[in-house]
Amino acid sequence: MPIRWYGPADPNDPTYRHFERIVNLCLHAGVFAALNSGAWFLQQMRHPLQDGTLPLITGIWFSILAIQLAVVIARRPSATATETDS
Repeated sequence: MPIRWYGPADPNDPTYRHFERIVNLCLHAGVFAALNSGAWFLQQMRHPLQDGTLPLITGIWFSILAIQLAVVIARRPSATATETDS
């Protein structure tokens, strides 16, 4: 089932901003998974990249993804702020 936002799209709403960060994280994770799995598959099928380039790229990109996840978790709105806005 796709993720949907029911209600008005108000950029000032903290819940909407949090939802937007979650959608961006999911998109980032999907692109990461698709491109890295394809790159690793091609490396196994053809010839390995020299000097361990692919593991380095994967590690750096995964670190950025983990930092984005930490930011999404840290910036989630509190339950009391959500209840008072509704």
